Amino acid sequence: MLNYVPKYFTNRAIILYFIALALVSFLFMNRMIDLQFMFFGVLAVIGFFYFSNTLSLKWQQMSEKKYIKKIFWTAFVLRLVWVTFSYFYYRAMTGFVFEFGMADSGHYHSMAWDLMMIDGGFFVVWEALMERWGDFSDAGYVLFLSYFYRLFWWSDAYISETGAYPIFLMRVTHALASAFMCILIYKLTKRNFGESTGRIAGVLAMLMPHFIYYCGLHLKETYMIFLAVAFVERADHLLRSKNYNFVNIAIPVLLVGSLFTFRTVLGLAGLFAFFTAIVFAPSKIVNWKKRVLIGVWIIAVVAYFAGGRIAMEIEEHWEGRHDNMELGFEHRVQQEGANQFARYATGAVFAPVIFVIPFPAMTYVDGQQNQMMINGNAFVKNITAFFTMLGIFLLIYRKRWREHTLILAFLISYLGVISTTVFVTSDRFHLPSVPFALIMAAYGISQMTNQWKKYFNWWTIFIFIAIVGWSWQRLAGRGVM
Repeated sequence: MLNYVPKYFTNRAIILYFIALALVSFLFMNRMIDLQFMFFGVLAVIGFFYFSNTLSLKWQQMSEKKYIKKIFWTAFVLRLVWVTFSYFYYRAMTGFVFEFGMADSGHYHSMAWDLMMIDGGFFVVWEALMERWGDFSDAGYVLFLSYFYRLFWWSDAYISETGAYPIFLMRVTHALASAFMCILIYKLTKRNFGESTGRIAGVLAMLMPHFIYYCGLHLKETYMIFLAVAFVERADHLLRSKNYNFVNIAIPVLLVGSLFTFRTVLGLAGLFAFFTAIVFAPSKIVNWKKRVLIGVWIIAVVAYFAGGRIAMEIEEHWEGRHDNMELGFEHRVQQEGANQFARYATGAVFAPVIFVIPFPAMTYVDGQQNQMMINGNAFVKNITAFFTMLGIFLLIYRKRWREHTLILAFLISYLGVISTTVFVTSDRFHLPSVPFALIMAAYGISQMTNQWKKYFNWWTIFIFIAIVGWSWQRLAGRGVM
């Protein structure tokens, strides 16, 4: 059993990225991405793969206490550096302190600003939020952001030298939450797969460019991922603990409830995973008394959420799960400069590669600076998907999947829902699954043998072909070859 990420895989991944980037740039020279976006990609790929090898090897010998400190502070410093750099970078590139195009970032900021101006208690603000926003599944972050502004906004300016201060400070809290999440991932993995695998997972989470990148944006994703990991970690602790009380039960229930205020399907995936673990976990983990007690709690929570706005959103999504995807891609096709190949997108097309997509945006497309900027992030996910699927396969093959039902059910159910939506190729909508995919990847790495190693080379060939094909369709579908 391995207790580190082998250089055999990391070196090949780095080389593959440079070859793919060079070939795509050569084949589509007139649509080559900017050098700055290439730099960000190189930084993400080398930073992740080189240090996942060196640090996972180096940090295995530390005491647990020292390891946790290393993971937290290294993760926090990495994220803080990016938050600081990206703040000034976006300001220089866009004139604002938001990413290219702003979109949801600007919308969240505007809503939080409006709510901050409302006099009254929590329920007055909540009612105003529901009237103006109307979407329960986004309300959590907007409400949190508005109260954060109330505490730290020192100026009446909308975005001025003084008024921008809490925007930066808010992103610092993103860095803190994301760094603490790395510790939760380590603890969750350790409890399921042992100390050495837990340390691999902690290092992977610490270095994962997706987590670092979103700390620098004014989006809900960082806190949403944090809450998802916190819920699964606490739920897993409850299921495996021999001593349980009201607090231990209440915490995961409250956390899964909070997920509904960030994304409805995320809360639904949490409840489904919790219930599935209660039903299928072996008796040595969950005895019948615990099944009954926690099962009653879950039924009570489901009954509470079964009425009102959440139930309506769930019902609308379920009834329109097929039509929404078809109509959504059709709407995209009709927009100016849209990819005409989107009309052929279906759940059947994306479901087989749901753990892998999206592929890197290595060709220039107008208005997609954000996608091009994170091309290296997508590549990292493409490579780690091999270990994720290997880990899942080995659990099923060895008939050990019931011992880890909670993680597997959350990961697979959430991605299963995403595969039926128009957001299936959106990097943002895959993010809540990434921590659990990394946990399974850490397990896959720890179980690596020569028998499985040979398949990695075939995987790199598949990824190489997919990247070139993806780059071609981005341009051909828009008629800009």
